Amino acid sequence: MTGAWLVHEPIIRLVCFGGVFVAMAGLEAILPRRARTAERRRRWPSNLGLVVLNTLVLRLVFPTAAVGVALAAEARGVGLLPWLALPMPVAVVATIVLLDLAIYLQHVLFHAVPALWRLHRVHHADLDFDVTTGLRFHPVEILLSMVLKFMVVVALGAPAVAVLIFEVLLNATAMFNHANLRLPECLDRVLRAVLVTPDMHRVHHSVVPLETNSNFGFNLAAWDRLFGTYRAAPMAGHTAMTIGIAQFRDPGELRLDRMLTQPLREGDRAYALGNREGGP
Repeated sequence: MTGAWLVHEPIIRLVCFGGVFVAMAGLEAILPRRARTAERRRRWPSNLGLVVLNTLVLRLVFPTAAVGVALAAEARGVGLLPWLALPMPVAVVATIVLLDLAIYLQHVLFHAVPALWRLHRVHHADLDFDVTTGLRFHPVEILLSMVLKFMVVVALGAPAVAVLIFEVLLNATAMFNHANLRLPECLDRVLRAVLVTPDMHRVHHSVVPLETNSNFGFNLAAWDRLFGTYRAAPMAGHTAMTIGIAQFRDPGELRLDRMLTQPLREGDRAYALGNREGGP
């Protein structure tokens, strides 16, 4: 993979993003899992506004993103995978799996460290759960996540093509597993043996802290089972469960300016990762 790919990386990601977003939004309209509890006209402009802001901030601070870092590491032959001299197909698969593990561990970290949770709770404070929830992250969390991803990419010596594939997959699966989508029970059961499904990840967005601190995976479902953080379903059931955080129930908190300033506000200690027996 040469530096010429770097020119096309934003276009590839944009096309994939647009295609998956339209597909998930369409499927939500046809096969909704839950009745909406908050109007899209109140949520979507702010959630999508955050996407635009995050994209601009990332491109301003890290113009080449993770793919550019991977290209630089490739050129110098640094990292674990070049040292192991694995065949390219094996290195690509290993990169995708190990990056996914890193994202799982990062997600747990953002729940465990109070200062990081203040950033991450912007994602959890949405009053409903749909495709746009999967895109709703505070800009500072996005920047920190990218720095951590850089570190893993360099440590692995990850092939740039694998990093690009992973970035596209992560974005696509985040929109899929946050979709308000009703899958047939048999299909959900088969899929969640490998991938995180909407019904699996929805549990993580429950207002009940015990459930918030479960099902951390974004892509591969294996990590939650392996590390003991898997929960099959919410206690109240998928249609009756409450989405969000107890502290942020005011619809005014859905505004973009309130989301950006939310980390400055105190509260919700019940959601600390160590409090796995907590209530709402």
